[in-house]
Amino acid sequence: MSLSSKSVAVVTGAASGIGRALAVKLASEKIAGIAISDVNEAGLGETAAMAEQYGVPVSTHVIDVSKLDQVQRLADEAVAKHGRVTHLINNAGVGVMGNFEQLSIEDIEWLMSINFWGVIYGCKVFLPILKEQESAHILNVSSVFGFIAPEEQTAYCASKFAVRGFTESLRHELAGTNVTVSAIHPGGIKTNIARNSRVGKDTPGEWKQQGAKFFDKVARTSPETAAEVIVKGIKGREPRILIGQDAYAISAISRLFPKRYLRLIERISGHKMSLRKK
Repeated sequence: MSLSSKSVAVVTGAASGIGRALAVKLASEKIAGIAISDVNEAGLGETAAMAEQYGVPVSTHVIDVSKLDQVQRLADEAVAKHGRVTHLINNAGVGVMGNFEQLSIEDIEWLMSINFWGVIYGCKVFLPILKEQESAHILNVSSVFGFIAPEEQTAYCASKFAVRGFTESLRHELAGTNVTVSAIHPGGIKTNIARNSRVGKDTPGEWKQQGAKFFDKVARTSPETAAEVIVKGIKGREPRILIGQDAYAISAISRLFPKRYLRLIERISGHKMSLRKK
């Protein structure tokens, strides 16, 4: 079973962006139920209203994925509401602006607690539930920054490389079981992650606005398209799901030119990937 009328999906970070689009897309597939979570209660309610138009039961859960007890509560509530969980999509993620010297330890810990530990907590809590199903699927959102590591992205790249490595190892561990494991690597997706990013302790204030403008230039794929690609990947049980032509190009270039991929990508795209004036 990839997706069917018996499927119940949990989607974290569902108040906006890819998470919202994915919840709506899954609802359009007429699955049995969807449990969506986020710290943004208002945005979560909007997503639920959009998904419920397809007649699918949707439950909302205001939780912080960086807190193990809250992730456990999400699992308990999802099973109580829907009877089971067959698909876990660990999508919640954040960004922080600044180079390594400008970030505080607290900035890095905050980002890692959501981007990495949120994935670990989700998998640890839900795996026993998923293993009870006839067929189940874990999907963890990494990034193209799980393939390449531009400057000023030390914390974000650390988290996304970690998600990629963890997910691939878990996939190998669960090979031959009822649980499929996939890593999702979006390229530039038109979301608010740059605008919602935290500014590092010693990062110049104007970097956030500059970063948002840069992201708007390079983000070419809509959240709705991303959701369609992810659902297609779920149906095909794809171990690695790349989203956007930029993701395919970055994946290839990073493998072919491991020492100088960054400057090649900048030359091909026509965009410097640094906010620092040189």
